[in-house]
Amino acid sequence: MNQQPHHSHKLIWLLALFFGLPFFALLLKLLTPEAAIWLHLIDTVLPTYLTQSLLLLFWVAWGTLIIGVSTAWLIASYSFPGHRYYQWLLILPMSMPAYIVAYAFTWWLDVAGPLQSALRAMSGWSFNDYYFPNIRSFGGAVLVLTLVLYPYVYLLARASFQQQSKRLLEAHQLSGGKPKTFFYRIALPLARPAIFGGLALVMMETLADYGTVQYFGVNTLTTGILKTWFGLASLSGAAQIACILLVMVILIMLLEKVWRGQSKYDVANSSIQSHVKPALSGHKRWLASFWCLSIITLGFFLPLLLLFIMALKSQISNWWHEFFAVTIDTLWVAGLAALLTVTTALLLMYVKRSSQQRSLHRLIQAMSLGYAIPGLVIAVGVTIAFGWLDQVYNWIRTYFSDAPAALLFNGGFLALITAYVMRFLAVAIQPLDAAYQSIKTNLDEASLLTGKNNAQTFRHIHLPLLKSSMWTAMLLVFVDLLKELPATLVLRPFNFNTLAVKAYELASDERLADAAIPALSIVAVGVIPVLLLNQRINAAHDNNA
Repeated sequence: MNQQPHHSHKLIWLLALFFGLPFFALLLKLLTPEAAIWLHLIDTVLPTYLTQSLLLLFWVAWGTLIIGVSTAWLIASYSFPGHRYYQWLLILPMSMPAYIVAYAFTWWLDVAGPLQSALRAMSGWSFNDYYFPNIRSFGGAVLVLTLVLYPYVYLLARASFQQQSKRLLEAHQLSGGKPKTFFYRIALPLARPAIFGGLALVMMETLADYGTVQYFGVNTLTTGILKTWFGLASLSGAAQIACILLVMVILIMLLEKVWRGQSKYDVANSSIQSHVKPALSGHKRWLASFWCLSIITLGFFLPLLLLFIMALKSQISNWWHEFFAVTIDTLWVAGLAALLTVTTALLLMYVKRSSQQRSLHRLIQAMSLGYAIPGLVIAVGVTIAFGWLDQVYNWIRTYFSDAPAALLFNGGFLALITAYVMRFLAVAIQPLDAAYQSIKTNLDEASLLTGKNNAQTFRHIHLPLLKSSMWTAMLLVFVDLLKELPATLVLRPFNFNTLAVKAYELASDERLADAAIPALSIVAVGVIPVLLLNQRINAAHDNNA
């Protein structure tokens, strides 16, 4: 294959430099901290931020592990009432952003909510006459995040359990083993790499969450970043906390690699014959069905029902025009950012395919790690880096003219869209990379032999074959952009809102019924890629069966 033109390599390096500038800014802040701010944080709030973050990480990890593995094993291994529907219904909580579930549960369970109000009306009690768990608490945050994030573990564990061979079960039974011990001794160890992969995603999403923990009053590192930034007016202090959060994410990524590296098992002949699902009998079949139904109800159906009831109580007529304007703003900024993200991913994947340089491949891999980085960390880095660029820009303006200082990089859509592209580039890369791997290289060679150059080969051969994956990537990125809250909250231009920010603002003002309208809009769009994801997983399983 012909060598990729040198200017494309330069473009990739320039993109990498541009994307790496915010992380360089954070590193510089870490190496040159403001001593007074840092000492104040250490003496006052930083221990609390760290402790709460680690405790939240621990309990959400355990909760998602228990729910994800148990439901995955039941769906993959047994037949019971409703299991055909549960296998895709269990994925639906992924379409529910955690902060939206938090708003719905708060409206339902709070002191003034319908549940406690009905309890007081029926019993004649006053508020102080009974105990009721406070949803706006650390436990509430653990519950909400667990119900929303367990599908990461469930999906990967289910896929791993389904790929395990029936011969393994038969060999276990022939050696005198009981079916119950097969799960603990064989199935679970074989699925451990996949489970750890899903658990790592859960832990990174937990650390990145801002909307839920802020609304429930849990002081984590993410809430600490904004409190330090805007409460103490210290961007430097916020950057230092962001560095701690970044280090924790990197440690999770390294741990996941270690877990996988120590858990590589040979699943030979796993695709020859999959498990024949035995039917559960007696009360076990109904317990399994009830367990799956309970998880789906708490994680999706109940919040969805509550949002609908809240929406009916909303005074939408008073702010309908504002909601319409916010929806339009959300759609165009998400559409533009998704288009730029997919275009960037397409360029990276084409260069990766056509270049044999290992340095470029490693660079592209590094650029695809943004999804693991919390949105607030990227937002802080972008703000600092673009602040530097604005200083250079204004120095040039002042040197050549008497024009007043202006913000070219910060304070506008450039910073917001840059953070979006950095954050969700990996989401676009995954389907495009998989599609490129399915295109045989001999097609490129045949095209080049007919006299076409690289650009013509890309236009006439690659693009038609990549069209479906490009639309999938666009859809996945677009939906993630609709749900993104922390980066949008920090970097959005003045007087600009998205649906996520509007729902957050209304909920913060205790207008939970009004917050249900933009929340429902986000959920309605978010269901589409979840169902698409399940369809692809089932198709891959059917091909391997």
